Amino acid sequence: MQLIECPRCGPREEIDFTYGGQAHIAYPEKPAELSDEAWAHYIFFRDNPQGPFAERWVHSAGCRRWFNALRDTGTYKFLAVYELNEKAPVIP
Repeated sequence: MQLIECPRCGPREEIDFTYGGQAHIAYPEKPAELSDEAWAHYIFFRDNPQGPFAERWVHSAGCRRWFNALRDTGTYKFLAVYELNEKAPVIP
């Protein structure tokens, strides 16, 4: 079982967390003006890179707080965790 570092609770087993999708996706400023196609792109279209990727996670079986994580999608290794209002750290 992989351990994920919760920013508030410390390392916990992966089963305690729920994946929340790609991080840093801004809600549309005028959602009522979006076409169906624009809504579909907002809801369903996300990046799918191999390598470091910023994601949202929630500690659903712990503090129930959301946070962002930078995870390598090729190895599944968590490179960093950070608060929602922070930018993704640069990993060399």
